[in-house]
Amino acid sequence: MTRAKRSIVVLLAGAVLTAIAVLSTERPAPSAGADSPGSGRIGIYLTSHALSIPSIVRGFLAARDAGKIDALVINVKNMHGEITYASEVPLASEIGASTGRIDFALLLPELRKRGFYVIARQVLFFDPLLARHLGLDEDWVPVDDATAVAYNLAIAGEVAELGFDEIQFDYVRYADAGELVPAYEARYAAVETFLAAASEQLSDRVTVSADLFGRVLWPWNARRIDPIGQSLEGICPHVDFVSPMLYPSHYVEQTYRDDPHGVVKEALDGARARVDARFRPFLQAFDLERPEEMSLEAYIEAQIRGAVEAGADGYLFWHPASDYTTLYNAL
Repeated sequence: MTRAKRSIVVLLAGAVLTAIAVLSTERPAPSAGADSPGSGRIGIYLTSHALSIPSIVRGFLAARDAGKIDALVINVKNMHGEITYASEVPLASEIGASTGRIDFALLLPELRKRGFYVIARQVLFFDPLLARHLGLDEDWVPVDDATAVAYNLAIAGEVAELGFDEIQFDYVRYADAGELVPAYEARYAAVETFLAAASEQLSDRVTVSADLFGRVLWPWNARRIDPIGQSLEGICPHVDFVSPMLYPSHYVEQTYRDDPHGVVKEALDGARARVDARFRPFLQAFDLERPEEMSLEAYIEAQIRGAVEAGADGYLFWHPASDYTTLYNAL
């Protein structure tokens, strides 16, 4: 194989894009803790399209070389219902979900060679393509739908064989609609049953994690009154890591929006008082609702301080366009 073919290669729109030439043949070892290969990771979220943009690829490779990050979260199934690689799951082909956009057989060895811990993000029950196939008039599919469960478990099993270090389930919940009342026990049961089945299928092959709404960490969540069906106590036994989305901009209370350090620390402190689990939160690397007097760099730094002080086991960053220029400066 030539040197060019050994570089990071992304298959996008049927063409081979060489995102960047090999910078060197050796990379620093990952900075994982002793407890788990996923411990202590600092990473970023990437869309499949972001992997086709040379400046983004150069950015995260340089950040890895500088010791600023050592993990990547890459979409394998996104909010459009698309599967970003060439899936062999029959239903994926039937509903037009399989895109073949990324050749992970080429990409993953190069990323791991450079010291990245690579996480596959699989969106579950927000799935417009599957919803249309099931005859639903919304983009959500029920967590207890047998077809949806079998489909997502089949994809997860396939992903586990691609060479990822971890599978991260997102949208493992119901739609956020309804009052906070004790009327959703069946939804909690469906979420926990799915994660139990996924853990049983995957745990001997790959690390398993789940993204949770930030509000799941607040004490009232223990009352199991939330229509989304996510319970901290119910989910943690089935996953290796929990990644609550603690974006300050997503809180209604202005005091939380204005205090990126405090909201992250308070949420994680409360969660760690409830369960014994590894928390690797998603932090906000985008500008939404940022206080005017605070730069984005300072805003990011404040969240990091909150996570570290609360004992987070690493942390991940989210930017919807995968633009992490300011993040790299903050790190």
